[in-house]
Parts: sequence; C-alpha cells; structure tokens
Amino acid sequence: MTNSVWRAPGMPALLTMVAAGFSGYAVLLPVAPQWAVAGGADAAGAGLVTGVFMFSTVLFQTIVPAALRRLGWGPVLVAGLVLLGAPSLAHLVSNELGPILAIAAVRGAGFAVLTVAGSGAVADLVEPARRGRAIGAFGLAIAGPQLVLLPAAPWVAETFGYQWVFLVGALPLVGIVPAIRLARRLHARHAEQAAEAAAAGHVHQVGRRAALLALAAPVGILLSVTLAGGALITFTPQLTGDAVTVTLGLALLTATAALARWLVGGAADRFGAHRLLWPFILVTTAGLVLVAWAAVGAGSGASASSGGDASTAPLLIGLALVGVSYGGLQNLTMGEAFAAVPPRQSVFASAVWNIGFDLGSGIGAVLVGMIATGSSFSAAFLVAAAISLATLPLALRRRPVPVEPEQVRVPRE
Repeated sequence: MTNSVWRAPGMPALLTMVAAGFSGYAVLLPVAPQWAVAGGADAAGAGLVTGVFMFSTVLFQTIVPAALRRLGWGPVLVAGLVLLGAPSLAHLVSNELGPILAIAAVRGAGFAVLTVAGSGAVADLVEPARRGRAIGAFGLAIAGPQLVLLPAAPWVAETFGYQWVFLVGALPLVGIVPAIRLARRLHARHAEQAAEAAAAGHVHQVGRRAALLALAAPVGILLSVTLAGGALITFTPQLTGDAVTVTLGLALLTATAALARWLVGGAADRFGAHRLLWPFILVTTAGLVLVAWAAVGAGSGASASSGGDASTAPLLIGLALVGVSYGGLQNLTMGEAFAAVPPRQSVFASAVWNIGFDLGSGIGAVLVGMIATGSSFSAAFLVAAAISLATLPLALRRRPVPVEPEQVRVPRE
C-alpha cells in the first residue's frame, strides 16, 4: 500500500486533470458575471450568469453516472473537459447577457462531468481509512487554482483585458491527457472490484430512495455553505469599488477554503467527520453576518449592481470565516456522503453531493442578486446567514445508522 494518498495509483492523474479543469472554472466564475455587467446587465443579470451555469451543471450531473456506465470513463471525461474549456473564447464575440448565458449553459454540462466523475474517482482510488486525507488532496487540487486565479481574474480583466481571462478559461483542455490515464486506472480498479464481488458470490446495493435519505443531512449542510460561497464569489466585486479589496477578499476566501479542506481531512479520519460539522456551520453564519454588516454601505436597489463602499475590515474577516467553513464542510460532507452508501454506489453519492454543491452555488447567486436588487446586499447576506443557521439541527442530531446494503446473489461461473 502506498503511504501517501498523493502517490496512490491513479491519484496523480486525477489531481492533474482536476487542477486543469478547475482552473478554467475558477477564472471565469467572477469574470463572466462581471463581463455581463460591462455589457449593461444589473445585479440580477450578473447573478443569473452563475445561476444558469450551476443549473446546467446540476441538470447534467443527474445523467453523468449513467453516461459513465454506458460510454466508459475515457469518452465521458474527455467530452466534459472539452465542453468546459473550449467555449471560453466565445465570450469574445459579445458581452450581451443572452450569449453569455448560452456559453454558461454549455460550460455547465462540462463542469457536471468534471465534478461528479472527479469526486467519485476519489472513493474508488483510495480505501475508506484514508478517505479524509484523499478528499483533502482532491480539494487542494481544486482550491489551488482557485486561490490564484479566482481573486486575480477580475483584476487581470480590468487591467490587461478580458481576452486574457477567456484564454485561461480554456485550460481544461490541458486535462485531457491525464484524464485518459485516469480512465485506464479506474477501469482496471472496477474490474478488480467486480472480480472480488463475483468471488464472494454477491454485490452490495442500496435502493435509490434509501440512499437519498441517508445523503439528505450532509447534502443539506453542503447546500447552505455553497449558497454562501456562490453568492460571495459572484458579488464581492460589486460590494466595493476598490479592486485591491476585491482581490484580497477573494484571495482570503479561497486560501482559507483550500487550507481548511486539506487540513480537516486528517481530523476527519481520526475523529469522524460527523463530529466536526456543527462548529463550521456557526463559522459560516458568523462570517455572513460580518459581510452583511460590511455591506450596509454597498448600495441597495438599482444601485446594487454598481459597487459601493463596503467596510473593508468586516468584509475581509467575513470572507475569511466563510472560506474556512466553505472548505471544511466540503471535505466533511463528502466523507459523510461516501460513508452513507456502499462502495459500488460512490458515483451516485458523488452525483448527489455535487448536485447539492452546485445547486447551492446557483441558488446563492440568484437569491442574493434578486434580494440585493430589490432591497440591499446587507439584507441579502443576512438571509444567507439565516439559511446557514437553519442547518445546525442536521449536524447536531445523532449520526444515522449507515444504510444496510442488500446482498444480491451473483452466480458463480
């Protein structure tokens, strides 16, 4: 057994593919809405860009498990990376809201493949005893590019031109070669698992309804924190007119998220992910309250799309706090999701988890944008804080007994 999860068979290819894919995702996440605002869209329109991207992602995530079964990992992974990366340059054609939304929908389909297949592969490549650390490594490969690209992208767009950002947005294409290597390893691993199941004379399966009930608590908690993260990533450039504050704030959000998602993995393996959920929910709530306080001067109603004068210190502290919980809860809830179902349904758990993640991000962008347009950013982030606090009972309840799989006999040959 390889001691380091970083060198486990298949993990280097997975991490390289994920880093390339999320580079294209991260660089456009704040800039695509900003590009729409430059074309005349308001806060609601800017939020809709992220919302459409995430809605498309969620829609296609529902079919990724079936596509992997029918078409195989290689073709699906390659198609996903092409759909995520290639359309980025199409932004250069127009900054009108309609074309931007169409591009977002196409890219969302590619992102669906990357997210479901990527996190599902973690559960297949590394055994449960080291899964927290493997999820941490996976999370660092995701968050590393975001740490650099997400805060820098708005500044690069304003300083050097949007075309450079859209070029970087095509980086998922670089992940095609490692994706092919990963697919080969996963096919070999799945053949090994099938042989083991056949030798034992049965496979473990859980009904979809029972699995969904088992996944409800971790995915509900995840949805609330990604709602907060999606809203902050989308609207931090509109909370203040100071480009330095925007860059520093997004850097704090992504840096703390990366460190938390990585470092919490060891603690989750040692103490259990369930016991660590509730403190992070409180951190999310506190961070959003600080952002709401900072956003009092950031405009309201029609002015909410033009930036304002958010208080710098509480804004930065709030972004850092939400970043800690944003990263920590991603690791913990993913571990809880994989623990809730048998290994053969890890891709299904991955799909449900990722749907919760992206649905939360999309809802956060749309909800906060709508409330900010009708009222204020301060009110919008207070609503997000209340939603976060409402998930606390899901973390405080006793951990449910894991779903018992049915043993389905497999004829011996």
